[in-house]
Amino acid sequence: MTDVKSIEKILEEKRPLIDKIIEKYIPRRFSQDAFEFSCGKPRYKNLGSIYTYVFSKPVWELLDRGGKRWRPVLFLLLAEALGADTKKAQDFVMIPEIVHDGSLIIDDLEDSSLVRRGKPCLHHLFGIDVAVNAGNAMYYMPALVLLKNTAGLDEPRKIKAYEVFMQEMINIHFGQGADIFWHHGWQDEITEEEYLQMCAFKTGTLARMSAKLAAIIAGADDKTIEACGLFAESIGVAFQIQDDILNLVGDPGKFTKDIGEDITEGKRSMMVIHCLKNAPQHDASRLRYILSLKTHDRELIDEAVQILQRSKSVDYAKKRAREILLQAWTVAEPHLKEGAAKEKVRAFAEFLVEREF
Repeated sequence: MTDVKSIEKILEEKRPLIDKIIEKYIPRRFSQDAFEFSCGKPRYKNLGSIYTYVFSKPVWELLDRGGKRWRPVLFLLLAEALGADTKKAQDFVMIPEIVHDGSLIIDDLEDSSLVRRGKPCLHHLFGIDVAVNAGNAMYYMPALVLLKNTAGLDEPRKIKAYEVFMQEMINIHFGQGADIFWHHGWQDEITEEEYLQMCAFKTGTLARMSAKLAAIIAGADDKTIEACGLFAESIGVAFQIQDDILNLVGDPGKFTKDIGEDITEGKRSMMVIHCLKNAPQHDASRLRYILSLKTHDRELIDEAVQILQRSKSVDYAKKRAREILLQAWTVAEPHLKEGAAKEKVRAFAEFLVEREF
């Protein structure tokens, strides 16, 4: 039986491999060879030293701070459970991780955030222009894995992998767009279904991308690809719900973001949606008012959290995250090969929903 400590060990053990692969595509220093690997032979002059400063430095500043690397680990576990040659396919771990970290850089700019993983956000360290350029480049650099075709995919699978990558890159921006729209308060009431769709596009996208790529590399049929994608999307949605919970009631010593930051942003999480619909009118009105303030006041943030807990909205969100994950597992489970790899996938998904960091 795979337990929590085993999953934590898997994450810890896979991290050096993932970072080594990322460094293959985004080196800490852009040598002439590294530049030509990414961009081709320059017509006039190699500008590697410039790219080291404006790209490699901010990227590795963020990566070296930590991060769970759970999306590439999900890719590896699913690829193994589907019978793929994980060593041959391992370069693909770079795709979801770098897109994710690029989105964090852009998110921090959009939210005017101060801290990311315990240190100042990149736009405060390197400037807005460098942060925007680095974050946007991280949406495109993963395509090098497909361009170089390091997994030796045949043409149909290579085309399908491109299609998955491009479609999910579109989806993630639609998800972020909905989140931004709601942060601005441009929609008075949000339903749970609308919130879940936003999560499916925003947080579910890269998990879904990881799973579909793993299935494509394994040579799976379309039904299996879609089933694994749905399962991984549900992991992403449940992960986001748990992330929102930890943002309000998590242990500050374990959680890497500012506790209560979502209240400051006026975020419409599942808990907020549930509370506004089910809490007594005076509590719902008070919560709506506090969210509208975009406040950093600790007393007001704590008051908002108390309202959410009084309405049992935190408990409701935890329950829904577990339900979403269980429903998706019943769809994906028949497509995975019996054995230790399959057990790891199931335990890994449960870990992400129950985690405390």
